[in-house]
Amino acid sequence: MYRCNVIGLSDSHRLWLTPEVTRIISEGHVFSGGKRHHEIIADLLPDEYTWIDITVPIDVVLQRYKSFDDIVVFASGDPLFYGFATTLLRAFPDVEMKVYPTFNSLQMLAHRMNMPYHDMYTVSLTGRPWHRFDEALIRGERLIGCLTDRKKTPHVIWKRMQEYGFDNYVMYVGENLGNEEKEHVGIYDPARDYPSPNCIILQQQSLRRQNIGIADSEFHLLDGRSKMITKMPVRLASLAALQLADKHSLWDVGFCTGSVSIEARLAFPHLMVTAFEIREEGEKLMQENSRKFHAPGIDARIGDFCTADISKCPAPDAVFIGGYGGKMREVLTKVKSVLAPSGCIVFNSVSEKSRESFLSITKELGMQPETVHTITVDNNNPITILRAR
Repeated sequence: MYRCNVIGLSDSHRLWLTPEVTRIISEGHVFSGGKRHHEIIADLLPDEYTWIDITVPIDVVLQRYKSFDDIVVFASGDPLFYGFATTLLRAFPDVEMKVYPTFNSLQMLAHRMNMPYHDMYTVSLTGRPWHRFDEALIRGERLIGCLTDRKKTPHVIWKRMQEYGFDNYVMYVGENLGNEEKEHVGIYDPARDYPSPNCIILQQQSLRRQNIGIADSEFHLLDGRSKMITKMPVRLASLAALQLADKHSLWDVGFCTGSVSIEARLAFPHLMVTAFEIREEGEKLMQENSRKFHAPGIDARIGDFCTADISKCPAPDAVFIGGYGGKMREVLTKVKSVLAPSGCIVFNSVSEKSRESFLSITKELGMQPETVHTITVDNNNPITILRAR
């Protein structure tokens, strides 16, 4: 495919097209789009044409495109807004493309609500994970526009928000926007059935953000044992040592209460946080504490880290070791095998033996170990914060 015109459509069956778009359609021979687009545009297509349905797997569709020099593609709304034009540019970087957009669904929903949207933070959950949506909630974005799909529906999204205490938003839902017969816009109603396609806008009513530096006593603890948590001053100093502002993936090995993971998630919402804990009780503790402190999106994994399957975990560029179960060498060796070249490991030592083990083993592994701080909290023993780059 050498040339491609991508035309954005709404769900309206009362089409108004510019003269240029009308000419492109009349002169075209090969057309492509979703089944919904075909229904909308079929009456305007020339007498003889080839139509390629856009269905999954997309790779098969793109392979068919290679048989043609010139294709007219129909897509929803603005094809460069989480749209099919982006897919085409990735697949055919040298294609001669021209895009003819219309309003995307989030713009249309804002228009229906007479809602200024110049500062709206947009997220797509269409076949995508929760990460950017959770990030927007944690950051406290005032206005969040979200594209949904058949799994991440308004009901599922609302339930997740309530689960993590984000009841400070009003949700507006737009369904079948542009379709004269089926369009409906209104405030979220848990009793309503929302057919696809739909989208939502969340409008914040009050700011709800959890400050970092959470008091230890606020966490649900393992069997109520106050010593089974990284103390708040040490926790914050450890996060500082990890230098997370420019990191992408944090692993918390031996998370116990989840305090380090939660503080990291709150302070750096862009981070993907994967947490490991051998105790089965850790799963419940992470659920309770992450919900209490409004920190969705932490991937908590229960089991022995040394034998855990980490092949599908995002490779870390920062690792905090909160517990190693007497297997310092095994833990460090496994972490080093997947650690990004620019990554670092932070470990809090409570004894001379563990300090020497960390320094010597990381050096053997080709890393550069260093002592960052030594901190004494209340009447507890000094804790040395160590880092290996």
